[in-house]
Amino acid sequence: MRSLLAAFILASAFSACQSNEKPATADDTKKDTMAATPATPPANNSLTAAEQADGWQLLFDGTSKKNWHVFKNLSDGSAWKVVDGTLHLDPAQRKDDKTVGGGDIVTDEEYDNFHLKVEWKLDSNGNSGIMFYVKEDPKIEKTYHTGPEMQVLDNAGHKDGKINKHHAGDLYDLISSSPETVRPVGQWNEAEIIAKDSTLEFYLNGAKVVSTKMWDDNWRKMIAGSKFKEWPTFGTFKSGRIALQDHGDPVWYRNIRIKRLK
Repeated sequence: MRSLLAAFILASAFSACQSNEKPATADDTKKDTMAATPATPPANNSLTAAEQADGWQLLFDGTSKKNWHVFKNLSDGSAWKVVDGTLHLDPAQRKDDKTVGGGDIVTDEEYDNFHLKVEWKLDSNGNSGIMFYVKEDPKIEKTYHTGPEMQVLDNAGHKDGKINKHHAGDLYDLISSSPETVRPVGQWNEAEIIAKDSTLEFYLNGAKVVSTKMWDDNWRKMIAGSKFKEWPTFGTFKSGRIALQDHGDPVWYRNIRIKRLK
Protein backbone atom coordinates (compact mmCIF):
# COMPACT_ATOMS: atom_id res chain seq x y z
CA MET A 1 0.00 0.00 0.00
CA ARG A 2 2.83 2.36 0.93
CA SER A 3 4.50 1.65 -2.43
CA LEU A 4 1.35 2.52 -4.33
CA LEU A 5 0.95 5.76 -2.32
CA ALA A 6 4.56 6.83 -3.01
CA ALA A 7 4.16 6.13 -6.71
CA PHE A 8 0.98 8.21 -6.79
CA ILE A 9 2.70 11.18 -5.10
CA LEU A 10 5.66 11.07 -7.53
CA ALA A 11 3.33 10.88 -10.55
CA SER A 12 1.33 13.85 -9.27
CA ALA A 13 4.47 15.95 -8.70
CA PHE A 14 5.79 15.18 -12.22
CA SER A 15 2.42 16.12 -13.73
CA ALA A 16 2.45 19.45 -11.84
CA CYS A 17 5.95 20.29 -13.07
CA GLN A 18 4.92 19.60 -16.64
CA SER A 19 1.84 21.78 -16.31
CA ASN A 20 4.04 24.73 -15.15
CA GLU A 21 6.36 24.53 -18.16
CA LYS A 22 5.60 27.05 -20.93
CA PRO A 23 6.05 26.06 -24.56
CA ALA A 24 8.86 27.84 -26.42
CA THR A 25 7.62 30.82 -28.38
CA ALA A 26 8.94 32.56 -31.47
CA ASP A 27 10.09 35.42 -29.22
CA ASP A 28 12.11 33.00 -27.06
CA THR A 29 13.78 31.55 -30.14
CA LYS A 30 14.56 35.07 -31.38
CA LYS A 31 16.11 36.01 -28.04
CA ASP A 32 18.30 32.89 -28.05
CA THR A 33 19.43 33.62 -31.62
CA MET A 34 20.23 37.24 -30.77
CA ALA A 35 22.25 36.17 -27.74
CA ALA A 36 24.28 33.76 -29.87
CA THR A 37 24.97 36.33 -32.61
CA PRO A 38 28.36 38.03 -32.08
CA ALA A 39 28.48 41.83 -31.97
CA THR A 40 29.30 43.47 -35.28
CA PRO A 41 32.91 44.73 -35.15
CA PRO A 42 33.38 48.46 -35.69
CA ALA A 43 34.27 49.61 -39.19
CA ASN A 44 37.94 50.13 -39.95
CA ASN A 45 39.37 53.57 -39.22
CA SER A 46 36.50 54.54 -36.96
CA LEU A 47 35.87 54.94 -33.24
CA THR A 48 32.96 53.61 -31.25
CA ALA A 49 31.03 55.95 -29.00
CA ALA A 50 32.65 54.27 -26.01
CA GLU A 51 36.15 54.85 -27.43
CA GLN A 52 35.40 58.49 -28.10
CA ALA A 53 34.08 58.94 -24.57
CA ASP A 54 37.26 57.27 -23.27
CA GLY A 55 39.47 59.83 -25.02
CA TRP A 56 40.62 57.94 -28.14
CA GLN A 57 41.42 59.92 -31.28
CA LEU A 58 41.86 58.70 -34.86
CA LEU A 59 45.22 59.45 -36.44
CA PHE A 60 44.07 58.06 -39.81
CA ASP A 61 40.52 58.35 -41.10
CA GLY A 62 40.93 55.94 -44.03
CA THR A 63 40.42 58.62 -46.67
CA SER A 64 43.18 61.22 -46.24
CA LYS A 65 46.66 61.85 -44.86
CA LYS A 66 45.36 64.45 -42.47
CA ASN A 67 47.37 64.47 -39.19
CA TRP A 68 50.58 63.38 -40.98
CA HIS A 69 53.52 64.91 -42.87
CA VAL A 70 56.93 63.76 -44.02
CA PHE A 71 59.63 64.26 -41.40
CA LYS A 72 61.00 67.79 -41.76
CA ASN A 73 59.00 68.02 -45.02
CA LEU A 74 61.90 66.46 -46.93
CA SER A 75 59.50 65.25 -49.67
CA ASP A 76 55.93 65.81 -50.79
CA GLY A 77 54.96 62.43 -49.33
CA SER A 78 53.37 61.24 -52.58
CA ALA A 79 54.67 57.69 -52.07
CA TRP A 80 52.45 57.43 -49.01
CA LYS A 81 49.06 56.70 -50.53
CA VAL A 82 45.57 56.13 -49.19
CA VAL A 83 44.52 52.80 -50.72
CA ASP A 84 41.38 50.85 -49.79
CA GLY A 85 41.22 52.38 -46.33
CA THR A 86 44.94 51.89 -45.63
CA LEU A 87 47.92 54.20 -45.39
CA HIS A 88 50.25 52.49 -47.85
CA LEU A 89 53.87 53.16 -48.70
CA ASP A 90 54.40 52.50 -52.42
CA PRO A 91 58.18 52.55 -53.05
CA ALA A 92 57.89 51.68 -56.76
CA GLN A 93 59.78 54.79 -57.87
CA ARG A 94 63.29 55.07 -56.51
CA LYS A 95 66.23 57.43 -57.02
CA ASP A 96 69.64 57.15 -55.36
CA ASP A 97 68.26 54.14 -53.46
CA LYS A 98 65.53 56.25 -51.86
CA THR A 99 61.78 56.23 -52.37
CA VAL A 100 60.67 59.09 -54.62
CA GLY A 101 58.10 61.05 -52.63
CA GLY A 102 58.87 58.93 -49.59
CA GLY A 103 60.51 59.41 -46.23
CA ASP A 104 59.30 58.62 -42.75
CA ILE A 105 55.95 60.24 -41.98
CA VAL A 106 55.24 61.76 -38.58
CA THR A 107 52.19 63.02 -36.73
CA ASP A 108 51.46 66.72 -36.80
CA GLU A 109 51.15 66.68 -33.01
CA GLU A 110 53.53 65.60 -30.25
CA TYR A 111 52.63 63.20 -27.44
CA ASP A 112 54.09 62.47 -24.02
CA ASN A 113 52.10 59.83 -22.10
CA PHE A 114 50.06 57.87 -24.63
CA HIS A 115 48.48 54.59 -25.70
CA LEU A 116 48.85 53.93 -29.43
CA LYS A 117 47.04 51.21 -31.39
CA VAL A 118 47.80 50.42 -35.02
CA GLU A 119 47.44 47.53 -37.45
CA TRP A 120 50.10 46.73 -40.04
CA LYS A 121 50.92 44.22 -42.75
CA LEU A 122 53.87 43.70 -45.10
CA ASP A 123 54.83 42.10 -48.37
CA SER A 124 57.39 39.27 -48.34
CA ASN A 125 60.81 40.32 -47.05
CA GLY A 126 59.38 43.65 -45.86
CA ASN A 127 60.71 45.99 -43.19
CA SER A 128 59.25 49.09 -41.52
CA GLY A 129 58.84 50.46 -38.01
CA ILE A 130 56.74 52.51 -35.62
CA MET A 131 58.74 55.18 -33.79
CA PHE A 132 57.78 57.54 -30.98
CA TYR A 133 59.21 60.57 -29.17
CA VAL A 134 60.60 61.72 -32.52
CA LYS A 135 61.81 65.32 -32.54
CA GLU A 136 61.83 67.58 -35.58
CA ASP A 137 64.74 69.98 -35.31
CA PRO A 138 67.18 71.44 -37.85
CA LYS A 139 70.03 69.77 -35.95
CA ILE A 140 68.40 66.31 -36.03
CA GLU A 141 68.88 64.54 -39.35
CA LYS A 142 66.76 61.38 -39.04
CA THR A 143 63.72 60.16 -37.11
CA TYR A 144 65.73 57.33 -35.56
CA HIS A 145 68.28 59.75 -34.15
CA THR A 146 65.73 60.49 -31.41
CA GLY A 147 62.83 58.02 -31.61
CA PRO A 148 62.84 54.45 -30.21
CA GLU A 149 61.17 51.95 -32.53
CA MET A 150 58.80 49.02 -32.43
CA GLN A 151 60.06 46.84 -35.27
CA VAL A 152 57.76 45.89 -38.17
CA LEU A 153 59.26 42.97 -40.09
CA ASP A 154 58.77 39.79 -42.08
CA ASN A 155 60.77 37.66 -39.64
CA ALA A 156 60.90 34.68 -41.99
CA GLY A 157 61.94 36.53 -45.14
CA HIS A 158 63.94 39.62 -44.20
CA LYS A 159 67.62 39.34 -43.28
CA ASP A 160 66.97 41.18 -40.01
CA GLY A 161 64.93 38.16 -38.93
CA LYS A 162 68.27 36.48 -38.22
CA ILE A 163 69.43 39.31 -35.93
CA ASN A 164 68.65 39.41 -32.23
CA LYS A 165 66.54 42.44 -31.20
CA HIS A 166 65.56 43.12 -34.83
CA HIS A 167 62.40 40.96 -34.97
CA ALA A 168 58.83 42.16 -35.32
CA GLY A 169 57.64 43.49 -31.97
CA ASP A 170 61.16 44.13 -30.66
CA LEU A 171 62.19 47.43 -29.14
CA TYR A 172 64.56 47.72 -32.07
CA ASP A 173 68.20 46.97 -31.24
CA LEU A 174 67.47 47.29 -27.51
CA ILE A 175 65.10 44.55 -26.25
CA SER A 176 63.90 41.30 -27.82
CA SER A 177 60.17 40.72 -27.77
CA SER A 178 58.74 37.58 -26.16
CA PRO A 179 56.68 35.61 -26.97
CA GLU A 180 56.89 35.81 -30.76
CA THR A 181 53.34 36.49 -31.92
CA VAL A 182 53.82 38.00 -35.38
CA ARG A 183 51.47 36.63 -38.06
CA PRO A 184 52.48 35.35 -41.51
CA VAL A 185 53.20 37.78 -44.33
CA GLY A 186 50.05 39.32 -45.81
CA GLN A 187 48.06 39.08 -42.58
CA TRP A 188 47.23 42.05 -40.38
CA ASN A 189 49.06 42.47 -37.08
CA GLU A 190 47.69 44.48 -34.16
CA ALA A 191 50.36 46.51 -32.39
CA GLU A 192 50.11 48.64 -29.26
CA ILE A 193 52.61 50.97 -27.61
CA ILE A 194 51.90 52.27 -24.12
CA ALA A 195 54.23 54.93 -22.72
CA LYS A 196 53.29 56.22 -19.27
CA ASP A 197 55.75 58.28 -17.27
CA SER A 198 58.88 56.09 -17.42
CA THR A 199 57.14 52.78 -18.20
CA LEU A 200 57.11 51.43 -21.76
CA GLU A 201 55.09 48.41 -22.92
CA PHE A 202 54.67 46.81 -26.35
CA TYR A 203 51.83 44.47 -27.31
CA LEU A 204 51.62 42.45 -30.52
CA ASN A 205 48.44 40.58 -31.41
CA GLY A 206 47.13 40.78 -27.88
CA ALA A 207 50.26 39.62 -26.04
CA LYS A 208 52.60 41.82 -24.03
CA VAL A 209 55.98 41.34 -25.69
CA VAL A 210 58.18 44.12 -24.21
CA SER A 211 58.17 45.89 -20.86
CA THR A 212 60.87 48.24 -19.63
CA LYS A 213 61.68 51.50 -17.88
CA MET A 214 62.94 54.48 -19.82
CA TRP A 215 65.51 57.12 -18.94
CA ASP A 216 67.08 55.29 -16.00
CA ASP A 217 70.62 53.89 -15.75
CA ASN A 218 69.62 50.59 -17.39
CA TRP A 219 67.99 52.47 -20.29
CA ARG A 220 71.16 54.48 -20.84
CA LYS A 221 73.24 51.32 -20.58
CA MET A 222 71.13 49.59 -23.27
CA ILE A 223 71.56 52.54 -25.60
CA ALA A 224 75.31 52.63 -24.99
CA GLY A 225 75.48 49.00 -26.13
CA SER A 226 73.41 49.56 -29.28
CA LYS A 227 73.77 51.12 -32.73
CA PHE A 228 72.14 54.28 -31.33
CA LYS A 229 75.08 55.19 -29.10
CA GLU A 230 76.47 57.56 -31.76
CA TRP A 231 73.41 59.83 -31.50
CA PRO A 232 73.36 61.54 -28.09
CA THR A 233 69.74 62.65 -28.51
CA PHE A 234 68.39 59.12 -29.01
CA GLY A 235 65.88 58.00 -26.38
CA THR A 236 66.27 61.14 -24.30
CA PHE A 237 63.04 62.99 -25.06
CA LYS A 238 59.88 62.54 -23.01
CA SER A 239 57.55 63.83 -25.70
CA GLY A 240 57.59 63.83 -29.49
CA ARG A 241 55.90 62.70 -32.68
CA ILE A 242 54.79 59.23 -33.77
CA ALA A 243 56.57 58.09 -36.97
CA LEU A 244 55.93 55.38 -39.57
CA GLN A 245 59.11 54.30 -41.31
CA ASP A 246 59.90 54.26 -45.00
CA HIS A 247 62.42 51.42 -45.19
CA GLY A 248 62.00 51.05 -48.94
CA ASP A 249 59.48 48.20 -48.74
CA PRO A 250 55.71 48.18 -49.30
CA VAL A 251 53.83 48.40 -46.01
CA TRP A 252 50.19 49.04 -45.06
CA TYR A 253 48.83 50.67 -41.90
CA ARG A 254 45.25 51.15 -40.72
CA ASN A 255 43.15 51.69 -37.58
CA ILE A 256 45.74 54.10 -36.19
CA ARG A 257 44.39 55.56 -32.98
CA ILE A 258 45.85 57.20 -29.91
CA LYS A 259 44.80 58.12 -26.40
CA ARG A 260 46.63 60.67 -24.29
CA LEU A 261 47.28 59.32 -20.79
CA LYS A 262 47.33 61.44 -17.67
